[in-house]
Amino acid sequence: MDVNIIEMPLDFGGRRHGSDMGPSAIRLAGIKDRIQSLGHTVVPHGEPINIPPQEYADIGDNPKAKYLPPIVKACESLAAQVEASAERGEFPLILGGDHSIVLGSLAGMGSWCADKGLRLGVLYVDAHGDFNTADSSPTGNIHGECLAASAGYGLAELVNLYREGRKVDPANICFVGTRDLDPGEKVLMHQAGVTCFTVSDIDRYGFSEILKKVRLFFKTRCDVVHISFDMDAFDPSIAPGTGVPVPGGLSYREGLLLMEEMETLSMVNSMEIVEVNPILDDRNCTAQMAVSLAARLLGEKLY
Repeated sequence: MDVNIIEMPLDFGGRRHGSDMGPSAIRLAGIKDRIQSLGHTVVPHGEPINIPPQEYADIGDNPKAKYLPPIVKACESLAAQVEASAERGEFPLILGGDHSIVLGSLAGMGSWCADKGLRLGVLYVDAHGDFNTADSSPTGNIHGECLAASAGYGLAELVNLYREGRKVDPANICFVGTRDLDPGEKVLMHQAGVTCFTVSDIDRYGFSEILKKVRLFFKTRCDVVHISFDMDAFDPSIAPGTGVPVPGGLSYREGLLLMEEMETLSMVNSMEIVEVNPILDDRNCTAQMAVSLAARLLGEKLY
């Protein structure tokens, strides 16, 4: 398979900076060699998307959607790259950056799926819901509004980014590892009809049972799956290099097993890994974990 690694060093969507260095940290952790060792070809298609230094960026005039103009511009560029990559038959592997980049990833994959008549599903592995709107957001940081906008809720500039309208049916969104939701986004998630397997669900039913439910969810609803993996889904004791750590997260083994199970579905056409912050990391261990996640999804086996 041809894998197109797209570096998206955008960190305007969150409060803590440093995730703009996430793509380079993952690159230095050896992701290209690891993918090639599995028999895949890493195809070059240009340099990382250019993001202006924050001191020169337009923060915008909406305190409930900070840095809206440069985020929209960058994510539209990402969407074009992702759609073109999918059209070439490649596997777009996007390295962030904060989670606001999912706006571009899903815009690109959503546009490609819409033109092909395919149903897009999203596996959202994250401690957070990212399902606020500008009205409900307690911070105004767009990385907390990005998935809601991709599902059709929120500011028109985000909902209609790249292509008018929602990019994914919220009924085709499945969360895993969620454990920190704002009151307003929790209400909207219920109204939208997303499926959410929290860490409490994992504790209550066991991870193997949750995996069965996740597999059935996508097999019965979707033709194509995009995985959006936020490294804060892991417990911060094992993945310290992330900007919004929340105790009580997934184990490393659970994350790897989830990727192995998704690989067996043969439905995953794209992935992004976000919120690697090397400033907060310990000897680049979080970036190394990101490499292993991608490798397991792309077919790496223990035996």
